[in-house]
Amino acid sequence: MKSIFSIICFFFLMSCSSNSVDDRNCRFLLDISVNETINLNFPEFSQLKSINVPVHIPLIGGKDGIIVNNTGSRYVAFDATDPNHIPTDCSFLSINGIIAKCNCEDGNEYSLLDGIPVGNTGTTCALRGYIAQRNGDDLSIFN
Repeated sequence: MKSIFSIICFFFLMSCSSNSVDDRNCRFLLDISVNETINLNFPEFSQLKSINVPVHIPLIGGKDGIIVNNTGSRYVAFDATDPNHIPTDCSFLSINGIIAKCNCEDGNEYSLLDGIPVGNTGTTCALRGYIAQRNGDDLSIFN
């Protein structure tokens, strides 16, 4: 009976895998606590009242700040650093419409609707997202 239990435990443990390669590659960004509220009436944030006019907000979140977008049905917020790179000067994401583009040589691109990579089959990580909730003219961004 003891040997049967040992065999069952062995197979159970073998079926559990450690983190996949993709998970390890998605750990470049630091897990930084974010808890900010912005007023959409302030000039630097007022364009967020329009649909799909993303705004870069420095000094919130990681090294490069965050990008916030009003998708029309909800607000989304993402870290402004490419999650597929160790943070460097080139890993900053530039906004081009509803696309965020990495400034590194590979030019990774991400949708600012959902954070998913666009057209990059080798890109394994989506953008790091934050919760964004609107209450009147205030937008709270947190994780």
